[in-house]
Amino acid sequence: MASEDKPGWFGRLFGRKGQGDEKGESDLPAEAPASPSEGQPDFATGAEDVAHVPLPPEEAEPPVADVVEGADLQPIAGEPERPPAGTAGDAPEHGADPVDAGDAVRAPAIEPVPDIQPVDSAAALAHDADAGPHREPEAKGWWTRLTSGMKRTSSALSERVTGLFTKRKLDATTLEDLEDALIQADFGLETAMRISEAVGKGRYEKGISPDEVRAILATEVERALEPVAVPLAIDSAKKPFVILTVGVNGAGKTTTLGKLASKLRAEGRTVMLAAGDTFRAAAVEQLKVWGVRTGTPVVSGAQGADAAGLAFDALKQASAAGTDVLLIDTAGRLQNKAGLMAELEKIVRVLRKQDPEAPHATILVLDATVGQNAISQVELFSQAAPVSGLVMTKLDGTARGGILVALAAKFGLPVHFIGVGEGVEDLEPFAARDFARAIAGLEKD
Repeated sequence: MASEDKPGWFGRLFGRKGQGDEKGESDLPAEAPASPSEGQPDFATGAEDVAHVPLPPEEAEPPVADVVEGADLQPIAGEPERPPAGTAGDAPEHGADPVDAGDAVRAPAIEPVPDIQPVDSAAALAHDADAGPHREPEAKGWWTRLTSGMKRTSSALSERVTGLFTKRKLDATTLEDLEDALIQADFGLETAMRISEAVGKGRYEKGISPDEVRAILATEVERALEPVAVPLAIDSAKKPFVILTVGVNGAGKTTTLGKLASKLRAEGRTVMLAAGDTFRAAAVEQLKVWGVRTGTPVVSGAQGADAAGLAFDALKQASAAGTDVLLIDTAGRLQNKAGLMAELEKIVRVLRKQDPEAPHATILVLDATVGQNAISQVELFSQAAPVSGLVMTKLDGTARGGILVALAAKFGLPVHFIGVGEGVEDLEPFAARDFARAIAGLEKD
């Protein structure tokens, strides 16, 4: 008997009908269900501070009366609906504090990644989650990586400086052009004017070499950045020391947390990661990869789970385990979205129900390529969370690295780390002198 003629891939891709398809329906699979958050408000804004998503069917338990009740939850796609525990008369009044139930709050299905072993080899640390393992390039020192990463900014400045100050006497027009060059590199107006004044002091109608201008530039940048070059200090008396990371989509929060976990583990500290970006499955998986690389347990929940509830339970688990540092990831959010910022406020509020001082550090991760937009990010994120320090990433991807100088002049927030690449070694503590000389295109002294 001849085999049934089945449509090939090309036919299935472009809607070719299968044999016996009397209704004329396409062989293409049905459209995937919409995201559970689609069409819903950005986030709950706050009556129920700890709301837990129902357990997956295979882990479900019979409804019990000790589950937090009254939370306005949206079911996850594909999740069977279950009746609320207790009766309607038992539900707390809207706006009540669900954490007051104390031990009656049942933890969601959040488990640390099992059987994690520390990964010590450099090749394993270079293992990319998507591309697979690759050969580790020849190791380079931090100064080499920093100057290479800052090349776009320093080259753009050097070209302008060389063009302005070669065979030309110093006058007001030249200084204005220097100000323009610095503003284009996002140094900010205040810093650009101060550097121009320093260059022009006592030198009008005199010649000045490009190297002299770069040296003055480095000195002024170092002076502006020295007060904010503050290392991230872990208070061992606070156990766990809770670090919350915030920032917009794509700033590099998850990668920064993974690299930070690696550094803290290398210092001999015990670390736990909390995958609080519950709205992106890829972010959870990315953090789990970092957990495997660094031998760090990762607390995670179902996609779409309440981020504040996850943070609450992660802190509870870290406290029970005696963990030194708890690193909490959060979903990327635009600083102009009120609902998303309210969710961030909720996470902070919930953490403080267990530890009134938590989070002990709130790090805002900034993408250097956004330029002046970073200023509005600092302003608005500081309103939603107690931002205590900054991490600047992707300095290797922009010619506008001067934004870090502008931020220092405007806010004075500590800058803990800067990043100039994707490797685990490309996030280093911020040093004002090294950064200043690298941005000016000078050699390390």
